Amino acid sequence: MAAWKQRRLDELIRIKHGYAFSGQYFDSQGRYVVLTPGNFREEGGFKSKGEKEKRYCGKFPHEYLLNKGDLLVVLTEQGEGLLGSSAIVPANELYLHNQRLGLVEIRDERECDKRFLYYLFNTAPVRRQIRATATGTKIRHTSPTGIGAVTAAFPAVGEQRRIAGILSAYDDLIENCRCRSRILEEVVRRLYQEWFVHFRYPGHESNRLPATDTDQLPPGWKWVPLGGITTKIGSGATPRGGKAAYKRAGIPLIRSMNVYDYRFEYSDLAFIDDEQARSLVGVSVQAGDVLLNITGTSVARCALAPSHLLPARVNQHVAIIRANAELSNSSFLIDTLNSELYKSRLLALAQGGATREALTKDTISGFPILLPPPHLLDQYHRIAGPLHSKRESLRRQIQCLQSTRDLLLPRLSSGELSV
Repeated sequence: MAAWKQRRLDELIRIKHGYAFSGQYFDSQGRYVVLTPGNFREEGGFKSKGEKEKRYCGKFPHEYLLNKGDLLVVLTEQGEGLLGSSAIVPANELYLHNQRLGLVEIRDERECDKRFLYYLFNTAPVRRQIRATATGTKIRHTSPTGIGAVTAAFPAVGEQRRIAGILSAYDDLIENCRCRSRILEEVVRRLYQEWFVHFRYPGHESNRLPATDTDQLPPGWKWVPLGGITTKIGSGATPRGGKAAYKRAGIPLIRSMNVYDYRFEYSDLAFIDDEQARSLVGVSVQAGDVLLNITGTSVARCALAPSHLLPARVNQHVAIIRANAELSNSSFLIDTLNSELYKSRLLALAQGGATREALTKDTISGFPILLPPPHLLDQYHRIAGPLHSKRESLRRQIQCLQSTRDLLLPRLSSGELSV
């Protein structure tokens, strides 16, 4: 550790403010993408928003067009935990640098490695210092001067590069798993769309193609309420004591921040003790359950319950939907609720609430689903079931890799572990 030196960041880097792009030129189409804090992961790293990206069609100074490998840091906490998060730009001459982000410029590459700095920004001690410099109540904001005042220990640049190399190997594996998971998700979505929306299922040639909202259905197809093909629809509750009752370990308590479309997020998982779990025994999660967010901005997001977390409970913002014997599996159920057609209908029902978006038990139970005949359900599950199982396996791999990387990150970046 003797070779490590405590330095102020402004001794090693400059932070350049972004450009105030005019809102009148934002569009869903266009050559350039304006990066926002929403393009950053809370733990650090770049996140594409796909079709939700902000495109820009107006003129702008060329110096704000980013290059592959540029390092950015979030200056405005648009979402909880994003302040100080960093990411490396993944492509040339596509992304634009807006004013909510800072471009990190290295003063002398013989003293500071950019990839090491990327990981340093994502350590807890540096994030705490950045947050301490922030101003504002509802939305917190820091400045280049505030980030420059942050202090951290730096080894020689050669060791910085070796540390960054170890950590980036984990990130490469994580991104590989994410990519494979996204591909599997797209395969399932397209399969569902082809069979149950466009009605090009095996053997469809011998049946008339129906109009989805009419009674003209092929033999064996029928409209059923969701409550008619499930054995359970119900949400949980917050344990006595609220958040103060959460433990570091114990029985998992699944909340809305854990449930995304097709994805279960482990980072904010809460735990309760056995006594608290017994008070919520009526909302125990079982293998194959579909978890559906029923309130707030995340309403209608749903994912399969991870089997390795069981036994688990849900709080009042998450509903358990359990397939009955007629469905016999959850593949069709999860893919139906995540399909574009049914998702839009669920959202429309949720937005009918008086004060905030919400789905009630009665609303969910009465939600109409077009059910194919049993032989098609069985065929579909034989294809989609293994894809869902593989996706869960990949998510577990991602969780394991992230946990290992996050254990290594503070130890390597502080010199506690030597390379």
